[in-house]
Amino acid sequence: MPEFDCTADRLIQGAYDLHMHAAPSPFHRAMDDFGLLEEAGRAGMAGIVLKSHYEPTAARAELVNTHCSSCCTAYGAIALNWPVGGLNPYAVENALRRNARIVWMPTRDSANSLLSGNMPGDFFDRPGISAVDESGRLKPEVYQILEIAKKYNAVVATGHLSAAESILLCRKGREQGVRMILTHPEFDRTVVDAATQKEMADLGVFIEKCWQNIGDNICSAEEMASHIRQVGAEHCFLVTDRGQGDRERPVEALGRYFTALLRLGLTEDQLYTMSHTVPAQVLGLSA
Repeated sequence: MPEFDCTADRLIQGAYDLHMHAAPSPFHRAMDDFGLLEEAGRAGMAGIVLKSHYEPTAARAELVNTHCSSCCTAYGAIALNWPVGGLNPYAVENALRRNARIVWMPTRDSANSLLSGNMPGDFFDRPGISAVDESGRLKPEVYQILEIAKKYNAVVATGHLSAAESILLCRKGREQGVRMILTHPEFDRTVVDAATQKEMADLGVFIEKCWQNIGDNICSAEEMASHIRQVGAEHCFLVTDRGQGDRERPVEALGRYFTALLRLGLTEDQLYTMSHTVPAQVLGLSA
């Protein structure tokens, strides 16, 4: 793996990572919320989103921001898996009322993800959750969730839905004026080709670009850089999807990500856009 260079260190200052994992969690994590926020703050990062597959994190973010002296800010989110009731508008309303910023559609518990079997650490059997009905239309509760997200100016992410579900969701969400994220389209369970990513970006969808896909050898750094060029850095944001107990720590992962993309010819300005400017837009901190 690449070592940091001075440009990567500089880019970490004021950066955001909108997809980090920490304890408490039913899955093995490298550190807890406090440790993660403190480490991000020492690196000079501006903000992180605490992602949990199985519980809302807005209350956790509020507590860690109150009781941690870090200069970095934690933001909460919710993923619509079975422990929160699946596609549950009431859980979404409650999370967003607590200032959660991202609503992920089902991840580990999505029907699409479970077609590939359980993910590491899964500990209960369950039916898969789909965003569409038998006719291929978005379910009524998905439309309710979109309406709630719009009310709170939150952003809805596609999670581990299939490519077809994700594209339909992004189209319908944008038609309703909802801010949308296409989640890690290089991940092997959620692959969306670069041309379709660009099509979604042209609709105003934010495109997540995830270090985990490179670090776990799901896609190459060269492929990721190529997709960023095709989609346009102004539509993309970089995340690590790190915090797993058997992987590098999230801040280290971010530095590795910057270094890998710089060595492939992406510019410092492009990386700044994807790690500072666009994430702030996703969080609703800037237009």
